[in-house]
Amino acid sequence: MILARPLAALIVLGFVVSVAGCSASGGSPPVIAPVVRDAGDLQGETVELQVGQMLDIDTGDLAVHSYSGAVDDPSVAKFIEGREDGGATYNPGIEALAEGKTQVVLSNADGGIQDVTFTVEVSG
Repeated sequence: MILARPLAALIVLGFVVSVAGCSASGGSPPVIAPVVRDAGDLQGETVELQVGQMLDIDTGDLAVHSYSGAVDDPSVAKFIEGREDGGATYNPGIEALAEGKTQVVLSNADGGIQDVTFTVEVSG
């Protein structure tokens, strides 16, 4: 009987620590997976994103840094340039900043490639 109380106290303490540990991570914002689309499939399309979400644009065989983008409403979304850094390749993309709708024109500096015009619609 004497051992029952300390054992019960340890079980309760363990539960409290477990619950506290779970709630500590609750303060972090949820991670939103990016939307991945091929550059050639974006023409005339509407891409739906949530605030904080990224559109990752797969450039296929073309260099990631050869693309540029113009966003009509920079308060809604912004273009992120593609780059190569330390052996890693980062595709160009669009970052959703605030609720709204904006048009994006994606161009390629290598020439011979038609501009790609599409819409980004951002929800909260």
